[in-house]
Amino acid sequence: MADFEERKAEDEALRRLQELGLTKYESQTLLNLVRLGTGTAQDITRIDGVPRTRVYESAERLHELGFIDVQHTTPRKFTVASEETLIRMLNVKRENTITELASCLEAIGPANPQREQFGVWTVTGREAVASRVGEFIADADEQIVYMTVDELLTDDHLAELRAAANRDVEIYLAGISDGVRDRIQELVPNAELFETLWEWDQTPAGRLLITDEETALVSALVDESATSEAIEETAIWGAGDRNSLVVVLRAIFTWRLDSDVPY
Repeated sequence: MADFEERKAEDEALRRLQELGLTKYESQTLLNLVRLGTGTAQDITRIDGVPRTRVYESAERLHELGFIDVQHTTPRKFTVASEETLIRMLNVKRENTITELASCLEAIGPANPQREQFGVWTVTGREAVASRVGEFIADADEQIVYMTVDELLTDDHLAELRAAANRDVEIYLAGISDGVRDRIQELVPNAELFETLWEWDQTPAGRLLITDEETALVSALVDESATSEAIEETAIWGAGDRNSLVVVLRAIFTWRLDSDVPY
């Protein structure tokens, strides 16, 4: 069992290292050295997966990245950095990659997509939906109407809502249980809670967001067992004062908010 778990961890580590930009041989060389601590090219080859002709090339690249040190003996010896140093250096590499990518994207053109008046767009995955919600909240200038279930009201979204309140944006929240109501009012004291037309937490609904009466997003929670892709949240969104999704939801909630029913 230990061998199986160790192999599983190694396969996952190989995949993650390659996601961070290392080649297959660089990743395997690094992991072999993690096992060895210190070794020659022959030692590295003997373990697994790296032809001896590729060890020196891979080791040179890992040395440039600061992941390993080299002793110029005959034959050369290689030693791996500490786990803490590896994680720190990998994090620096990741952050540098993201920074470089951001510069490239900025040079290519504007990052914001053109939002059509009549288009309705689909986004899938909880992180992707949360990102859209955060983007729309951050762009709001006048009003936010936000319905959600407890599990989707994250600390990040509370911080975004608080930042919006500090910009004097009107905030209306619904679908919130008694358990988190005090927390919301503590962090976002200007937010007004209102009752909904539906028992939101008794449905597969996830979130409903309207910002400035011009952008709307509605999501549903999806049972992971019901789809091979295991999508846990999917949403549709639209923008523009004539967008059909925005028009319908705006009509419903304008009436509801104007009714001034206390929570």
